[in-house]
Amino acid sequence: MVLRLAFSALAVWLSTLIISGIKVTAETTWGTIGTLLLVALLIGLVNAVIKPIAKLIGCGLYVLTLGLIALVVNGLLFWLVSWICGQLDIPFHVDNFWPSAVLGALIVSVVSWGLGLVIKDRD
Repeated sequence: MVLRLAFSALAVWLSTLIISGIKVTAETTWGTIGTLLLVALLIGLVNAVIKPIAKLIGCGLYVLTLGLIALVVNGLLFWLVSWICGQLDIPFHVDNFWPSAVLGALIVSVVSWGLGLVIKDRD
């Protein structure tokens, strides 16, 4: 679980490097690392709590768009994490929904998917 959190934080860090609209504004290196870990934890919590509700409510859209609406939902959840960070004074910010939040969520999803291939859950 700690390893997954670390890799999720790495994925968020990669998204800040690749996409100019995603920023961590911590002043120190340790502050940046702590921020990335907090953001990764928040992403996990939001995905665990809100994503299933969004899937249930929008299941018709998932079928109608052959799952492409998942990009929009993931982008909205990523943007929501940015808003929550703003409310908690965590120095993480996503400028806008398109393209920053959608592409950031895509990067985090792809890295998490790759991580799932490498790290297997214990039975």
